[in-house]
Amino acid sequence: MITKIALLQINAGETVFENFEIAKTHIEKAAQNGADIALLPELWNVGYTSPDEYVFGRDTWGKSAFFVGDSEFVKYQELAKEVGIAILLPFLEKNTQGNFYNSATLIDYTGEVILHYQKVHTVDKAWEILFTSGENFPVVDLKTKKGMAKVGCMICYDREFPESARILMLNGAEIILVPNACVLDSNRLTQFQSRGFENMLGVAMTNYPKPKFNGKSCAFDGMRVKGEDYNPLVVMADEEEGIWYANFDIDILRAYREKEIWGNAYRKPRLYGKLTEDNIHQPFVRKDARR
Repeated sequence: MITKIALLQINAGETVFENFEIAKTHIEKAAQNGADIALLPELWNVGYTSPDEYVFGRDTWGKSAFFVGDSEFVKYQELAKEVGIAILLPFLEKNTQGNFYNSATLIDYTGEVILHYQKVHTVDKAWEILFTSGENFPVVDLKTKKGMAKVGCMICYDREFPESARILMLNGAEIILVPNACVLDSNRLTQFQSRGFENMLGVAMTNYPKPKFNGKSCAFDGMRVKGEDYNPLVVMADEEEGIWYANFDIDILRAYREKEIWGNAYRKPRLYGKLTEDNIHQPFVRKDARR
């Protein structure tokens, strides 16, 4: 079974209304090209713009936030159902208590919301201090027209922490979808490959193109196969705007996970207690860090 993911490396406009129309054009094209999932970049509804940078000011930035089920959010649900494609929608979320989240929701091809993720590792040294951090890494069964895949989500800075992908693997993920918004250098790109390899799963990431950031949206299949011609890189975009496609063969991935040594095969959790200790020592003390 092939799961085809469209990496929508596109620039946002100035309003949530304009951003829906931009997304709609590209999502329709992805569906026409047989994609099962359309993956947008981080905080798509506001184009990963801080409240101070937002063209219409801080108040409008806050009013641009979605919540699951509101009228602007429902447009994406209706679009998914209309064109028959799952959409990973990253967005600025505001709850009824007034808390902001950096969120991503997976809408399946019938328009149903099946996964809601709130970014756990917010960048607390920057304007993302405005966000309340999420508390879990959910994994769901995503039904496509071709079959079923177990899917989870990370957002951008989550990739810096191996624990994020590890928990998703332990929760059953076969593919991790990653909305992103930053300049990607070789170290950061390698992190996506490493998260896939060490957990034996596929990783697909979409970033903003230039001039916002530098593109390089990519996907890695997470497998190590003997042979000189093998490359875990599924696709790597350039810096320009466009759609790139990543195909994951879920059957081959599942067979590989049943026999190879990574993932959860030979871990020794009884020795890892220090990983869950909630304390910190120099040189890693940061006054702005939230635990």
